[in-house]
Amino acid sequence: MKAIRIEQYGGPEVLQRVEIDVPSPGPDEVLIRVHCAGINFMDIHTRQGKYKASRTYPVRLPCTLGMEGAGEVVATGPGVSTLKTGDRVAWCISWGAYAEFAVVPAARVARIPDAVAFDLAAAAIFQGSTAHYLLEDVARLGTGSTCLVHAASGGIGQLLVQLARRRGVTVFATTSNEAKAEVARGHGADHVMLYDEGRFADRVREATDGRGVDVVFDAVGRTTLRDSFRATRTRGLVVNYGSVSGSLNDLDPIELGEAGSLFLTRPRLADHLADAATVQHRADEIFAALQDGSLKIEISGRFTPDRVEEAHEALEARRQLGKSVMMIG
Repeated sequence: MKAIRIEQYGGPEVLQRVEIDVPSPGPDEVLIRVHCAGINFMDIHTRQGKYKASRTYPVRLPCTLGMEGAGEVVATGPGVSTLKTGDRVAWCISWGAYAEFAVVPAARVARIPDAVAFDLAAAAIFQGSTAHYLLEDVARLGTGSTCLVHAASGGIGQLLVQLARRRGVTVFATTSNEAKAEVARGHGADHVMLYDEGRFADRVREATDGRGVDVVFDAVGRTTLRDSFRATRTRGLVVNYGSVSGSLNDLDPIELGEAGSLFLTRPRLADHLADAATVQHRADEIFAALQDGSLKIEISGRFTPDRVEEAHEALEARRQLGKSVMMIG
């Protein structure tokens, strides 16, 4: 089968299109014919080597890229009883989607409704599950709450804005330019502003009569995190779920006390997909919202495998405002 692999870390030039054997599913695994693979920052980070020592995401060289996809079950391994040949499924946090076939742990796989196309399922399963656990498990926001979403025009940012608004949350949003600000407004954000070298925190404070928001969702990292503290209310929560601008390596915990006895967490999706029931629950809620029109995911880029380098370059340069997928089948 055809696959896109890396044998060393680096830029898009390390991506290799190769022929390898079709894998066989082991115990509690399924073999999936891949129709579409999502293209994510985690793919970029894997290629760059950011997970080379990770225990949460133990992917090691050489590896086939792609940690999110959708397709059809073609074989099941011993012990699999919840899935069968022919099932339409999607999965995430299991590498190998940049290939014609992928072996995936059955506990990571969710069935998808017939009304949801493979490309939409591949675009939704990772970012949708991420936004879902951040809101439902970590932030636990509801009617009357307030939050700030950084990178609100990005894939997860767009979903956080929409899902928070569905819960009756007042949403503040930041972006890097006015074009992206319009995207955030179009998805329902109540207050949209530019980062403005950290002055977004002052604007949030002004708009909340000096109180600050209950929760900040910060996927940017180094360039925003300290100002995120300033935008958060006393005893509020800052959720750092990404580090697009780099990690903050000199944080003293005393800063959290000085900022108002804040709570800071760095969660990862893998720890919030504990079992097959949880995986299916999150997927069901996201797919249901897509079907009733209350949640929209924009697929802004569709790439064939021979354009994978272009896809990675576009994502790294943040030229994609929505979600990109690779059409495998």
